[in-house]
Amino acid sequence: MSKIIVLGAGMIGKAIAIDLSENHDVTSADIDEKSLKFLNSNFGIDIQPVNFMEDESIARVVSGFDLVISAVPGFMGYDLVRTVIEAGKNIVDISFMAEDYMDLNALAAEKGVTAITDCGVAPGMPNLIAGYLNEIMEIESLEYMVGGLPKVKVYPFYYKAPFSPVDVIEEYTRPARYIEKGKHMTKPAMSEPELLFFENVGTLEAFYTDGLRSLLKNLSHIPNMKEKTLRYPGHINLIQALKTAGFFEKDPVTINNTAIRPIDFTSKVLINDWKLDPGEHDFTVMRIKVQGQMDGKPQTIMYDLYDEFDGKTGLASMARTTGFTATAHAELILQGRFSGKGVFPPELIGMDEDSFEFVMDYLDERNVKYRKTVN
Repeated sequence: MSKIIVLGAGMIGKAIAIDLSENHDVTSADIDEKSLKFLNSNFGIDIQPVNFMEDESIARVVSGFDLVISAVPGFMGYDLVRTVIEAGKNIVDISFMAEDYMDLNALAAEKGVTAITDCGVAPGMPNLIAGYLNEIMEIESLEYMVGGLPKVKVYPFYYKAPFSPVDVIEEYTRPARYIEKGKHMTKPAMSEPELLFFENVGTLEAFYTDGLRSLLKNLSHIPNMKEKTLRYPGHINLIQALKTAGFFEKDPVTINNTAIRPIDFTSKVLINDWKLDPGEHDFTVMRIKVQGQMDGKPQTIMYDLYDEFDGKTGLASMARTTGFTATAHAELILQGRFSGKGVFPPELIGMDEDSFEFVMDYLDERNVKYRKTVN
C-alpha cells in the first residue's frame, strides 16, 4: 500500500482521493476545511490543512509520501509542480497551467523524479490516444473537441464549471495554437464557432481554444492539428460580451481607493453561478478524430466519449473523467509500469502500448468508456 497525498480537495481532487483510497493510504490537502471534513467523515481519508501559496508548506507536507497528485487551479500549477519536483517526489498533475511545464524537465531528470503533466480528460486523453496511434500509423490530421456541461441548461450562461472559474476564463482568453498544412498558427480563443450534432446531447457549439499544448512540440510532424471546446449554443456570445467589456482584464483598476483586477472580481462573482450543486447532473462529451495512413491505406480512427453523473457514487462526470485519468496514470507509477525520469505529458506515455492499454482498461472498469470506430 503506497502513501499518496492529493493537493486540492475540489470536485476533481475529491474524486481522485476517493478512487485511490480503495487501495492506498491517501491524504487530502487543501485550505478548504469543509471539503476536507467531507472526505474524512464520509470516506475516512486523512486530511491536512495547507496553504498552497506557501512553498515551504508544500515541501513540508509532501515529504512523507510516495506520490503527489496536484489538482489545483492552473495559476498555481507551475510553482507547485516545481516545488514538488525540488522535494524529490513523483507527481501527477492536472492543472491547466499557462507556463510550459517542459521547462521543468531537466530539473525532474536531475532529481530522479517522474512527473506526468496535463493528465486530465482533455488535455490528457487525446494526448494519450495520439501518442499511441502515432506509433502504429502515419498521422496526417488530428482534431478533437470536448465539453463538460450541466444536463439542465440554466439561463443566462447555460454552463456550470467543475473547476475554478479562473481556469475557464483562462481557456476563453489564451490564444489558440494549432497546425495547418505544416505551419504553426494562432487564432483568438472562441473564434470560428460552428454548430455540431452529438448523439445523446443534441446540437452544441464548438470554438477554438488552446488545448493542443504539448502536442504542438512532441508531435509537431503531424501537418494538421486543432482543438475546440464544446458549449451549449448562446453561451459563447455572453462570454465574448464580458470579454469585450473588460471583465477578464488582469491589469488592476481602482475603485474607492482599492485596486482590484477585473478578472478576480469576475471569478468571484461567477464561482457561485457556475458551481455544480451537490447531486446536480452533468455530462462530458468528446470526439477525437485521427486520419492518416496505416499499412499504406487511408485510415480514419475516432474515439467518442459520452459520460454522465454517477448516481451511485455522487461523482460528477467531469470529476470522474478527469480524476480517473489522473489516478490511472498514478497507478502506472505506483505499480512500476512507468518509471521514466523527467516531465512526461500523456502523449509520451501513450507511445508505450502496455501503458496505453492499462489506462484504457482502468477507465473502462470505472465505466468511463471510449468508443472506438475505424473507417
